[in-house]
Amino acid sequence: MSWDFFVPVCVGDLVKTGGINQYVVQDVVPVKQLPSHLSKFKAALRSQGPSCILEHFDTGYSVLHVFWLFIYFSPVVNGLAVSLPTVLTSSSLSAAERKEKLNAVKMSVFLLCKLTESLESFSYRQNIVTAPGKGNKKGKGGEGLLQWDSERESVLQALVQLLQLDIRSLWSLSLVEEEFISCVTCCCYKLLENPTIGHVKNKPTRDCIIHLLGVLITKYNHLLGASVKVIQMLQHFEQLSSVFAQAVSVWSTEYGVRAVIGEVIREIGQKSSEELAREGSGVKAFASFLSEVGGLVPELMIPNISVLITHLEGESHTMRVAVCEVLGEILVRVLCGDGLQESGRADRDRFFDILQEHLHDTHSHVRARVLQVFTRIVNSKALPLCKYSEVMELAVGRLMDKSVNAVKSAIQLLAAFIAHNPYSCKLSSADLKKPLEKEMAKLREMKEKLEEKAPVAVIKASELWAAMEPELLVTVRTTLQHTSEAEREQEDEEEGDVEEEKSEDDDDRATAVKIAQYLRVNKYRNAVKLCIKAHDWFPESEMFAALSTVTPESLMDTLGLIFKGKMERKTPLLTTDNLPPTPQKEGDKEGEDGELKKQEMLVQYLRDTETFSLQVERAIFIINNMLYWKTTSVVQEAVQFCVTVHEFSVANSISGVRKMLPLVWSTDAAIKDAVVQAYRRLYLNPQGDTIRMKAQTLVDNLSELMVDASLGTIQCLEEIVSNCYMNHYFPECFSAGKLDNEFQFSDTDKMNDRAPFRLPQDHQLFTCLTQAVAEGVVMEDPYWQSFMEQAVRLIYFLAESPDQLCSRLLQRSARLLLDQIAEGDEVNKDVSQMHDGSQVSTDQEEQVNCVCLAQLLALCGCVAFWQVSHLERSVSAELRRRRGETEEREEKEKRPGSKAKVMSCCTIVFLINLIRDTVFFGKLICVEFANILSTGGIFFLNILVPSVRQTAVTVLTQLVLKDVLKVKGQVSEVAVLLIDPEPQITSLALNFFNELATKDNAIYNLLPDIISRLSDPERGMSSEDFNTIMKQLFSYITKERQTESLVEKMCQRFRTAKTERQWCDLATSLSLLSMCERGFKRLQECWECYSDKLTEPGVYQPLLSITAKLRRGAKPQFKSQVDDFEKRLTAVHTRGLENVESPEMDENQGEDGSAEKTSARTPLPTRGRQKSRRGQNSQP
Repeated sequence: MSWDFFVPVCVGDLVKTGGINQYVVQDVVPVKQLPSHLSKFKAALRSQGPSCILEHFDTGYSVLHVFWLFIYFSPVVNGLAVSLPTVLTSSSLSAAERKEKLNAVKMSVFLLCKLTESLESFSYRQNIVTAPGKGNKKGKGGEGLLQWDSERESVLQALVQLLQLDIRSLWSLSLVEEEFISCVTCCCYKLLENPTIGHVKNKPTRDCIIHLLGVLITKYNHLLGASVKVIQMLQHFEQLSSVFAQAVSVWSTEYGVRAVIGEVIREIGQKSSEELAREGSGVKAFASFLSEVGGLVPELMIPNISVLITHLEGESHTMRVAVCEVLGEILVRVLCGDGLQESGRADRDRFFDILQEHLHDTHSHVRARVLQVFTRIVNSKALPLCKYSEVMELAVGRLMDKSVNAVKSAIQLLAAFIAHNPYSCKLSSADLKKPLEKEMAKLREMKEKLEEKAPVAVIKASELWAAMEPELLVTVRTTLQHTSEAEREQEDEEEGDVEEEKSEDDDDRATAVKIAQYLRVNKYRNAVKLCIKAHDWFPESEMFAALSTVTPESLMDTLGLIFKGKMERKTPLLTTDNLPPTPQKEGDKEGEDGELKKQEMLVQYLRDTETFSLQVERAIFIINNMLYWKTTSVVQEAVQFCVTVHEFSVANSISGVRKMLPLVWSTDAAIKDAVVQAYRRLYLNPQGDTIRMKAQTLVDNLSELMVDASLGTIQCLEEIVSNCYMNHYFPECFSAGKLDNEFQFSDTDKMNDRAPFRLPQDHQLFTCLTQAVAEGVVMEDPYWQSFMEQAVRLIYFLAESPDQLCSRLLQRSARLLLDQIAEGDEVNKDVSQMHDGSQVSTDQEEQVNCVCLAQLLALCGCVAFWQVSHLERSVSAELRRRRGETEEREEKEKRPGSKAKVMSCCTIVFLINLIRDTVFFGKLICVEFANILSTGGIFFLNILVPSVRQTAVTVLTQLVLKDVLKVKGQVSEVAVLLIDPEPQITSLALNFFNELATKDNAIYNLLPDIISRLSDPERGMSSEDFNTIMKQLFSYITKERQTESLVEKMCQRFRTAKTERQWCDLATSLSLLSMCERGFKRLQECWECYSDKLTEPGVYQPLLSITAKLRRGAKPQFKSQVDDFEKRLTAVHTRGLENVESPEMDENQGEDGSAEKTSARTPLPTRGRQKSRRGQNSQP
């Protein structure tokens, strides 16, 4: 074979004249002649094998334009993969045979890759042009495309099998030409451009491409090219982020090419913020790629993480999110556990600090995702104990975030904290306070005892001598180097006190003590002089014998002997520092230290637990208030949080469970379903081994809910139980028949078509109930009230003639109370007879127990309430059932209704005088007499008793939402309850307006009247309370048309407002609106209405705040209009309306070409004029 096949850069280059010994296509076969040539090719393939491509390459080149014939060339590559191993391992392979095999490999791979690229491009175009499922008839091309979808994987597998062989030996010096590698890689990357490559159905194809590129990287030096190509394709094909993440993971783990991750991440890290900010930069693909790789191989990201952290300071929030997610994966899967080395712990703490910083990121999406990262960390138990309080405090702070997603993520993080906390969250902070104080006191006592027992530290004389020796040597040499006698005489005069110190009683030992004392107080010159004099005074002393010849060395030796000898004789015997400690004492010391460390750990644990409990209580309080937010998703998360904290028995968790109960009446189906599912999960999902145990648990749960339950709570629970029953949520252990009977009693509307079920009055059930209720009147039992309510309710539902039975009950209760009073009188008389008559008055007044009297009145109210209910429901329903005449039904229904109204008047007069503080008074009026409530019954909202106000607003909410009561002007009284001192009443009022906002234009229509009533001077409401109420009400106005209309209405009310306070309230209300451009134009048009009030600061400042809000983000043209309006406001406020001949206005009018004045001036009222003049004169 005299020619060589060179892989061309372009397919068309093969038909051009090549170089010396270069193969050129001689004959391009026409399409019509291809079948005959293909038959020859198939026959040659069967007879000669893969080598037939050398003779029939021109036929294969011609097939490149007829796509459906690709099936002829895949067997060629497969055959080469089978036959080449024996050839490559042969040692007797000649150069000609090597060239023949090499040309066959190049030709077959070239044809297969180019045909694959052409088929893939044509398939993509056809899928765009032709929609599937239209019944279009497929020609040969269509059949080929269908076959290509199934054969794509086999083609790739053939290439993988071929390239896995060591075919590099076919090339000279084993250097594979770049064009050959580029031919295969271009085919792979072309297949990856398919938009559906990431789908599940294409997983085999995707895996084959990844493995084929892995082989090229490991064996054919494609590492750098693959890294560059990954970056380029991520910029243009966002859907490839997960594909390349999987590819990089496989290349680094299965093929051992870890450098590819470093190369790719380095390229991404070098991208500047300006480059990433450009459109089409692929920032989303880069971020998704980093997140995916961090989840697959987090341990390989650590060496390159420093390159990515630079993006945390960039402008792209998407990249910041990706880097934070990578850090989270590293912390969860790599830098976790107690076995980390010092460097690992340092990296872990640094990464946690970075994540904590970005909880305050400027972009809400980053804050939300970082919270989600922390949630994953907490759920994986990878958060160190020392970080718990810090991260939880930050999470509680994020509950106040402006972003809904951040708030939801914060709630989820707090729920994860509670579910995986290492502390005891069942105890409240109040319960932990006393144990903490007790243990802290114990710790202080232990420390004080150890301090008393601790030995005094004694420094050895040798250590002191070693410390002073250098300085002392300098002093000795300086003292001995005097050359002039004058200096000696002068120093002798200065140190004359040394000679005078010698007395007759001094001996050499006393002098040595003085020298040691001088040395101890750092008087080195005095010590040296005294030591020299001592030799003259005591020449025979052994201590100073070495000073016969005074030299620095002899003087230092003498001083050392005196100092060390003196100190060692004085101190060693007084301390035990130099003695080896006894084993017993050492053991005692270790035991005391161990107990101290245990106590310190206990105190620290209690402190952390208290801090955790305080944060949990704060979070519960905040999240409970979120139950009535307008955002559905936040309410759902709050409900789930309440369920979680209750399941883990967190202190005060029941408050949220009870607070969510009224949400069962929400018009939002998602919120209602969330509440139903929450109560089903908490109370209606019994656990037990047997059916009886499950039934008992279910009964206990329902009984627990009924303890101290009010009427509103019972109605909410009935709705939940009814919903669960209708949806078959109850377990099999709960009897359906019993549940039906219960619903018969609670839903009396079903009795219209059948006779009600009643028991005789002398039934044992009623005998026991009446006896317990009557005897409980004269007892002070906190549970009697709720028991009495349910007992009377049961009597009216089940007893025959319940009015007679309750009448006897009241009489019996009154007799028992009178007997109690009589017994008290007898006791008082006995006491008075025992005392002197002058000291005790003979006129003994009857004394009544206030609690017992209140209980009797409560019983009266309860009976009155259910009596009216019995008349309107049971009796009227029974009459309708018996008579059953359609023509007379309306007339006969009026009679019991009129009787009820007459009775209501009597009942009202009676209850006003007797049981004003009884809860049933509010229930009776609100439930049964909606017409009375609509005319004057709102006054019950102003009763001082909180329970009455709470009941009134609860029932009013139900009546309004069920369209039983029409909302009128008195709704302003409900608005006042938004600032009620009782938080439960405030939340109920808030719920009322939340539900009222769901009705079309309800709050919009009521707002002007509410403003007028609340700003009435006779009401005397403070401006702070008015602003709080209005801020909540105006939050429901979200439509621009409503805002525009309200601006006009409130501006018109400036004309009728009489007091300055009303002006200020109207201006404040305008500032609370979400002002739009249309509303601002309406505000300008109504200039005449409020311009004469602008001298008041309370009017000027709110209107000025409107311009500040409108200026934010406004377009230049609109911003100029806002600036002109602000100038007008300021001019009138500072100089008064009548004094403003505004030059700037004239200029503006001149520029606009208008000769008309801006607005007509209205005369100020007398009071307003005086006020404005005073305000004008007061200006500096």
